[in-house]
Amino acid sequence: MASRPSPRAACSAWWTLGQPTSAYYAVLAIVALGHLALYRIVHSPFGQVLKAVRDNEARARSLGYEVDRYKLTAFVLSATLAGLAGGTKALVFQIATLTDVQWQMSGEVVLMTLLGGIGTVAGPAVGAFLSVGLESALATSGLPVAAVIGAVFIACVLVFRRGLVGEIAARLKIRI
Repeated sequence: MASRPSPRAACSAWWTLGQPTSAYYAVLAIVALGHLALYRIVHSPFGQVLKAVRDNEARARSLGYEVDRYKLTAFVLSATLAGLAGGTKALVFQIATLTDVQWQMSGEVVLMTLLGGIGTVAGPAVGAFLSVGLESALATSGLPVAAVIGAVFIACVLVFRRGLVGEIAARLKIRI
């Protein structure tokens, strides 16, 4: 019986993802392009309308914007990026399990976003980096990981109202 090649190993004829460094660069490129696309969307007129809808939906509607259409488009873009992230994870780990669709995973993503900063492009990435780094550091310490991470998140929400990136930007008077 012939073995099937891994989907990771046969990405294209000229480039394979069989080596970890190749997979790393593929994921890095996907993350960079996604980050760039998100930055461009947020700072476009479309993004400005979304901010107006977030701040005051009735006012945006009274200005003539079709709020429901903008919300639907934002939802579709969000689902597209989430699907791209899930597909990238499945490509790297070569498995897709049901543990990723439990409510705890959604909660972790929300907490990472709160930690980094809502309304910023870099905030969720910083929050994810810090959260995963903290989990990795605590894994061998013998401390209850969930309790420590919960305490850190509570402290960050109480102290850093805009998240870490938002607070740093506000103190340095940088517009992000």
